[in-house]
Amino acid sequence: MTETTTSPTSPASSAFVPPSRFAVPGRIAVSEQAAAVWQTATLTEIRRETPHAATFRFAVPAWAGHLPGQHLMLRLTAEDGYVAQRHYSIASAPDDSGHIELTLDHVEDGEVSGWFHSVAEPGDEVELRGPLSGFFAWPGDRPALLIGAGSGVVPLMSMVRHHRSRGLSVPLRMLVSARSPEDLIYARELGTETTPVFTRSAPSGVPVGRMSAAHVAPLLAEQPPGGWEAYVCGSNAFAEHASRLLVAAGQPVDRIRIERFG
Repeated sequence: MTETTTSPTSPASSAFVPPSRFAVPGRIAVSEQAAAVWQTATLTEIRRETPHAATFRFAVPAWAGHLPGQHLMLRLTAEDGYVAQRHYSIASAPDDSGHIELTLDHVEDGEVSGWFHSVAEPGDEVELRGPLSGFFAWPGDRPALLIGAGSGVVPLMSMVRHHRSRGLSVPLRMLVSARSPEDLIYARELGTETTPVFTRSAPSGVPVGRMSAAHVAPLLAEQPPGGWEAYVCGSNAFAEHASRLLVAAGQPVDRIRIERFG
C-alpha cells in the first residue's frame, strides 16, 4: 500500500495529457472520470513472489489504461456490508490490455492483505477505481533512476517492464533493497539494470548492509544526457534516507519523486 507525497495533478478530460503541457516534466494529468468510477475486477491468477509477497492478476475489461508508477484504489465489501479500501501501486506494464497486476505484502493484522493471502482465489471479485495520481508516473521519455525497498519495488517494476516491453533506449537503472535474496520481490525478473542491496543476509561475497553512498554515487557519476529523473518508493524512513543519499550525490531536489508507505 502506498500513498503519494505530492499534491494531485489537475484533472483532464482524457485519460492522460502529454507531459509537455506541464511546467514540471512528467507530471501527468489523470482523468477525473476514470479516477471516480468503480469497476469490477475478477481475480484470475495468484503468483508467489516471496514467502511474504504474492502477485494477484485481475481481469478488468473496461480499464482505461495507466502509466508506470500510478496506483489505484481497491475496495472489498464483506457480506455484512463492512467496507475496506486501500491504495495499491500497479505492478503491471500498461501494455497488458484488459488486465492489471498488484503485488501485495502479507501485512501482519492487515485486513485486506490478509484476505488476499489467506482467503482469495481465482474467480473472486473486487472493486477498483483509477488510475490515480500522475506525479510518480514515468512516461518513458527521460532517463529514470529507480530506488526502492521491500514492496516499494512494485511501481518501479512497472517502469522496468514498460521499458522492456517497448524496447526503450532511454537509460534506466534500479537500486532495490531487501532483507535477503529470499525477500527480493521479482528476483526472477530482475536483469542487468538492477542492483540489489541486502540488509541482513546475502550470497557469498556480497556485502550486507544498508543502502549507502557507495551504491548511489556511482550512478549519479554516470549522468546520461539530460540527467536522471529519480523515483524513490518505500517506507517513510527509507524514502528519507534514499533522498538524502541522492541529494548528497548531486541529484537536484526538484528531480526526486517520492512515493512512501502510509
